[in-house]
Amino acid sequence: MVKEREIKRGFIMLALFTAGFVGLFSETALNIALGELSHIFQVSTTAIQWLATGYFLTLGILVPITGNLMQKFTTRQLFIASLTLSIIGTITAVMAPVFGVLIIARVIQAAGLAIVLPLTQNVIFTIYAPNERGGAMGIMGLVILAGPTLGPTVAGLILDTLSWHWIFGVTLPVLLFSLLFGYIFIPNLNEVRNTRIDSLSVILSTLGFGGIVYGFSSSGHYGWGSMQVIGTIVLGLVALFLFVVRQSKLESPMLNLTVFKHPQFVLGFTMNSITFFSMLSMLVVLPMYMQVALIVSAFATGLVLLPGSLLNCILAPPIGRLFDRFGPRAIITPGTLFVVVGYALYSQYGTETALWMMVVTHIVMMLGVGLTIGAVQTNTLNALPKRLYPDGIAVTQSSQQVSGAVGIAIMISILTAKQGVALAEGATIMAATAAGTSMVFIFSLVLAVVNVVLSLFLKKTQ
Repeated sequence: MVKEREIKRGFIMLALFTAGFVGLFSETALNIALGELSHIFQVSTTAIQWLATGYFLTLGILVPITGNLMQKFTTRQLFIASLTLSIIGTITAVMAPVFGVLIIARVIQAAGLAIVLPLTQNVIFTIYAPNERGGAMGIMGLVILAGPTLGPTVAGLILDTLSWHWIFGVTLPVLLFSLLFGYIFIPNLNEVRNTRIDSLSVILSTLGFGGIVYGFSSSGHYGWGSMQVIGTIVLGLVALFLFVVRQSKLESPMLNLTVFKHPQFVLGFTMNSITFFSMLSMLVVLPMYMQVALIVSAFATGLVLLPGSLLNCILAPPIGRLFDRFGPRAIITPGTLFVVVGYALYSQYGTETALWMMVVTHIVMMLGVGLTIGAVQTNTLNALPKRLYPDGIAVTQSSQQVSGAVGIAIMISILTAKQGVALAEGATIMAATAAGTSMVFIFSLVLAVVNVVLSLFLKKTQ
C-alpha cells in the first residue's frame, strides 16, 4: 500500500479509463463487420454471431470471479494481467488466419475487459472519498457509454478504406500506451489477503452464470422449446443455487454474499438490474423497429440514435458531480421519471412516426438513463463497508451481464410473438413490427414505473 499523498489519481484513472474504453469499443466495433467476416471465413450467420456472443459470454463467466481476484492479487498485478490479455487478444485477432483463431482472440480480449472494469470501480472507491465518488463514476460512465457508441461508427469508417484487421489494429497503440502509463503510475492500492480460490465455487459460478447467459442468448436461434436452451438455463439456475449455498458455508467465500444484508445495496442492485434488463434490449429493438417498420437505413438509424448517446456521454461527468452535491434521491428519482416518459412515448410509435420525434424521444430516454445508471451504482456501493467493495462490484457487474442477456432474449420473444399475431391477422411486416415493438416498450414502461417507486426508498443524502 502507498501513502495517499503519493497517489497520482489523475494518471491512475487515465490508464484505467483508457483500457476500459478500448475494451468496450472492441465489444461493439466488430458487429458492423460480421457480414463481411461471414463471407471471408466462409461460415454461417449463426457461427459468425459467436464473435459477439463469445465476448459477452466470457464477461458473464469471468466477472463474478473478479471479486476474489481483487483480494488475492495487487492492483498492479491485475492491471498488467488485464492489459496483457487485451494486447495478446488484439494481436491474435489482427493476425487470425482462420475463424477459430479469431474466436479465441475475442475470448482473450473479453477476459482482459472482465478484469479491468471491476478493477476500475474498485480503484475509484479506494482512492476517492464518498463525496467525490460521484464525479469519478460520472467520468467512468462517459467511458462506458463512449466506447460502445463510437465502436460501430469508427469501424464503419475503417471498413470503407481499410481491411477488417484494422478494427483491431487501430486499438493496439492505445493499449500499449495504457499499459506503459499504468506500469509507471499505478501502485498497489488494495490490501492483499492470502485467500484460497475455491475450485468448486469457480466451476459452479462458470456453469451458473455461463449457462444462464448462453441459454437466454441462444433462445433466438434455437427457440424456447429447444432442449439446448431449456437444458442450459436449468443447468445455470441449479449451478447458481448450489454456488450460493457453497458461499454461505465457506469461511472465505469466492463471492461474499453478505453484501445482500445491506438494504441500500439490495435496493440499488434491484434498480440496476431492472435498468440493464430494459436498456440493453431497447438498444437491440430500436434499430430493428426503425429499419423494418420505418424503412430507415442502418446509417440513418445510427444518426437518429447518435444525439441521445452523445448527450449521455457529455452529461455523465457533471451528473456525477451533482450526485456528490445533492445526494442520490435528488438525481436518481428524476432520472427514473425521464425513463418512464421515454418508454411511454416509444410505446405509442407506429409506421408513420417522424424521425425528429425519434431523436427527441431518444434524447429524453438517454437523459434519464444518464441520471440513473452511474448514480445508482455509486450509491449502491457506498452502502457497503470498504472490505466488501470487491464483492459488491463483482455482484453488480455480474447482474448487469445476466440481466442484459435475459432482457434481450425475453424482449425479442415478446416482439416476435406479437409480430406473429399481427401477421396472422393480415398486417404488413412494417405494421406487425411496430406492434411488436410497442408491446416491448409497454413491458419496459411497467418496469420503469417500478424503478420510480424503488427510487423513493433511496436515502436523500449519501
